[in-house]
Parts: sequence; C-alpha cells; structure tokens
Amino acid sequence: MSSPERGEIWLVDLGYAAKVRPCLVISIPATEEDRALATLIPHTTTLRGSRFEVEIKVNFLRVGAFDVQNIITIPHAKLLRKLGSLTYEQLADVEQVLLFWLGCEKASLEDKEDED
Repeated sequence: MSSPERGEIWLVDLGYAAKVRPCLVISIPATEEDRALATLIPHTTTLRGSRFEVEIKVNFLRVGAFDVQNIITIPHAKLLRKLGSLTYEQLADVEQVLLFWLGCEKASLEDKEDED
C-alpha cells in the first residue's frame, strides 16, 4: 500500500471500542526509511460542542466533526480504504484548531473567537 497523503480521509479500524470510522490524515507521507505510521484525526457524529471539534461538510461523510483532541498515530495496515480528500481551505481550518490544541497558535484562534 502506498503511504496515505496529508488531507486524505480514510476509513480506519481503530479497534474494538473505537470502531471503524473515518479519519483525516494529518501527517506527511512516510518514506521507505520511516515506520509505516500515519497520524490521524478521527471524525465523530457525536458532537459535544467543544472548541476542538471542527465541522467540515463533505458529501462522503455524515454530519459531524473532526475531534482534534483525539489525534492518534497508527500503522498503515489499519487504514482500510480512502474515502476522499479535504480541500486546502478545509484542511487549513482543521490545522488551525489542531495548532491551538497543541498550544502553537493560541493568539490566532483567540482573535478569531473575538471576531465572532
């Protein structure tokens, strides 16, 4: 299997408790020298209203959000099939919230919240 690309959404086996669910690939592609791992942000349809949920509308996903608090890294073997890809703008929306969750872009998200 080729390495999944950043911005792609795959159906992923997250194990018994987490089920099979769509996930956004947020890591860059692995090369031959790297471990065959991908870092993902799972999609959920059970929304909590968290500031770390990013709602993105695409025709191949049910209504829900990407939960950036739940980033995971798993082997490529757990990726079952590609569902589609986000646009550059959609990926940038997820990245902004992810950077906020990681403490890297605090000011820019707070400025955005002040505008709302």
